[in-house]
Amino acid sequence: MKDFFYAIQDLFVNVLFAPYDALAKLELENWFAANIVSWLFVIIGFVAFLYWMKQLKGYNDVNDDDKSITSHSYL
Repeated sequence: MKDFFYAIQDLFVNVLFAPYDALAKLELENWFAANIVSWLFVIIGFVAFLYWMKQLKGYNDVNDDDKSITSHSYL
């Protein structure tokens, strides 16, 4: 049974957290390169947010939603 938990530990420590370890080592070598990676994630998130807002505006412009005050029949 101990081998099962050691296998889970090995999976997380040596495989799944490897990109984070590489990023931590990169930060010690080159601070700007590590922050470029962070800014890329921020830009990707911002672009996804803008796309999401555009899609919501498109659905709002179609105006096929029921926007009455009571949302359920029992209200």
